[in-house]
Amino acid sequence: MNKVRVLYSFPHKLGADRICYTAWQQVNGLAAAGAEVMVHAGVLQRPVPPEVAVYTTLSRGRIRIPYRLLGTMNALALHDYIVSRRIENLKDQVDIIHTWPDAALRTLKVATRLGIPTVLERPNAHTRYAYESVQREAQRIGVVLPPTDEYAFKEDVLEREEAEYRLTDFLLCPSDFTIKTFLNQGIPAEKLLKHGYGFDAKTCYPDLSRVADAHRSLTMLFAGVAAVRKGLHFALEAWLNSPARENGTFLIAGHVLPAYAERFSEMLSHPSVKVLGHRQDVPNLMRQSDLFVLPSIEEGFGLVCVEAMGCGSVPLVSEACTDVCRHMQNALVHEVGNVKQLTEHITLLHENRDLLARLREASILEAPQHTWTATGRRLLEVYREAIERKRGRTARADVASLATLPNPSNIQ
Repeated sequence: MNKVRVLYSFPHKLGADRICYTAWQQVNGLAAAGAEVMVHAGVLQRPVPPEVAVYTTLSRGRIRIPYRLLGTMNALALHDYIVSRRIENLKDQVDIIHTWPDAALRTLKVATRLGIPTVLERPNAHTRYAYESVQREAQRIGVVLPPTDEYAFKEDVLEREEAEYRLTDFLLCPSDFTIKTFLNQGIPAEKLLKHGYGFDAKTCYPDLSRVADAHRSLTMLFAGVAAVRKGLHFALEAWLNSPARENGTFLIAGHVLPAYAERFSEMLSHPSVKVLGHRQDVPNLMRQSDLFVLPSIEEGFGLVCVEAMGCGSVPLVSEACTDVCRHMQNALVHEVGNVKQLTEHITLLHENRDLLARLREASILEAPQHTWTATGRRLLEVYREAIERKRGRTARADVASLATLPNPSNIQ
């Protein structure tokens, strides 16, 4: 089978935090899977495998164009423009182009003209859904999102992203929940391809000496930016309504937005709740925790869920997080915003340590299926599917075009 030649366009600092880390791991996984990867990134923050060709758009050597100086959206547009110019000369060297949101419009237009298949990464749900669902919850709980919040409504961002949805051949969705939000916004199913995200088995591994002890107090962990979208307030209410609070500990690792902290200050100050702030040792905290809670309103995948599984911490998550977490098999899953269900789940595992042990064992056994190496292989197969589907569309279009031509025998 011929190698798939990928042009991977990422406008941010490849290898930094959050989506920058996700993209970096995707590149590593694709290279390990045997793809021929050409990366065009804004900045290379961390080394990639030597066989990966890297070209930067917003840096040269140690010189970088500050994103803040240009403004983030202008920096993304500049990256898009540079990549779109470069691919004009790469038609015969690329089988597929992988793009990221807010930096793809020009690239997608040129790729379409050249006939190169394209995929657009969707690290989150449909942006319109994300804006609306987070805004509704913010209003319900009385928290004002600052204008700089990534989920504060931005018409220009939404317009650009919806234009990208239309232009790309396929949208890469990491979960069934993400797919559902696009279907509900009228995006056809045939345009949606499912892949997934993973975890690093070198840092996320379980403490196999830790056993479920009915006499040991329960430890639950939340890790991430504590904002409206992540639903920490649901977890706080559920924890304080459960008997686990009496001698257990709820650890919160991550920055808590000021308005959010003020609104829920009473719950955050409960003796059983420990606010740790930003931490670099989250995998170690996961290994020390019985439960990992993520009651998000909106997610693309919930990467920390599979990291928790790899560390042996049982996920208690909302249905928005990821379908990797399956109720009563390797996790407990509740409806978005259903505090009563989440309270029952915490209580159940507080009182039934045998069930906790079974779920933990199932999580640990399944985790190797969700490493970055495994998801790199899966992404490569999705590329192959996209290329084949694109060829099928093109062939059908050619046939339809021929059908409209006049029959030569009828021409006088």
